[in-house]
Amino acid sequence: MKNILFLTIISFILSCSGSKTIINKSHNKETQSQKINDSVLELSSISLNKPSSMNNEKEEKIIIDDTTEFNQVLTKPFISIHVLWDDLLQKHVSEDGIVNYKSFKTEHKKLLDYIHDLNLSYNNDHLKSLNKEEKLSYWINAYNALTIDLILQNYPLNSIKDINNPWEQRLWKFGEKWFNLNDIEHEILRKMNEPRIHFAIVCASVSCPKLQNEAFEASKLETQLTEATKAFLTDSSRNNIQENNVQISKIFQWFSKDFKQDGSIIDFLNKYSDIKIASKAKINYKDYNWNLNE
Repeated sequence: MKNILFLTIISFILSCSGSKTIINKSHNKETQSQKINDSVLELSSISLNKPSSMNNEKEEKIIIDDTTEFNQVLTKPFISIHVLWDDLLQKHVSEDGIVNYKSFKTEHKKLLDYIHDLNLSYNNDHLKSLNKEEKLSYWINAYNALTIDLILQNYPLNSIKDINNPWEQRLWKFGEKWFNLNDIEHEILRKMNEPRIHFAIVCASVSCPKLQNEAFEASKLETQLTEATKAFLTDSSRNNIQENNVQISKIFQWFSKDFKQDGSIIDFLNKYSDIKIASKAKINYKDYNWNLNE
C-alpha cells in the first residue's frame, strides 16, 4: 500500500514538473515573438523616419538654393547694372555730349535691356537699402536712359518738343508703378537736395548740359557732379560769366529754389566758377535752344 502511495506521489510530481516546462517554453516563445515584433516595429519606425529626414534635407537644400539665386538677382544689378549703359554711352556719345541717335537706334534693344535691369533692381526692393550716392546714380542714369529711349521711339525728329507731352508720358514701369520723366526729376531727384543733378540729367537738347559719355557711379559721384557743373558753367554757348555781368542758362531760373538752398544763385555759381562774381552782379538768362543734341 505504501508503495502504491509512493508511486502516486512520484507521478504527481513528475506531472507538475512537465507542465511547468511546457508553460515556460510557451512563455519563452511568446517573449521571443514579442521581441521579434518589437524589432520589426522599431525597424519599421527607422525606415519611415529615414525618408522624412532625407526629404527635410532636400527641402532645406532647395530653400538655400532659392535664397542664393534670389540674392544673386538682388545684388547683381548694383554691381554691374550700369555697365551696359556705360558701354552704350561710350559708343554713341562724344566727349562733347553729341549723341549719335542713328547708331544708338541700332542698339535700341540693348538700351531696353538696361531699362529692364533697372526695373529688376527697383522691383526686388533692394533700392530702399542704398545710400544717397547710390540712389542718385541710379535715378540720374535712369532719367537719361529713359530720355534716350523716348527719343529713339520717335526718331527721326528735330526736337524733343516735337513729341506730345514728352515729360508727362508714363511709358516705363518699375515695380508696380508707371513713371514719366517728370516723376523722376521732380518727385525723386529734386527731393534729394542735390542741385547739381541739373547738370547731370539731360533733356536731349542743345542748351541742356551735355550728356556724359559714361555712366554715373556712386563711388565717384561727387567728382562726376562737380566736373559736370564746372564744365557747364565754363561752356560759353550755355553761360557767359563775368565779374559784374552774368548771362546764364534758364535752368537757373526754372529751378532757382534748388540753387538757393545755401544762399543766392551767385553764391552757388561762385562755388564752381573760375571767375569770382560780385554779389551785386547783374543776372540775365539766355534763350534756350531745344534742337536735338545731335
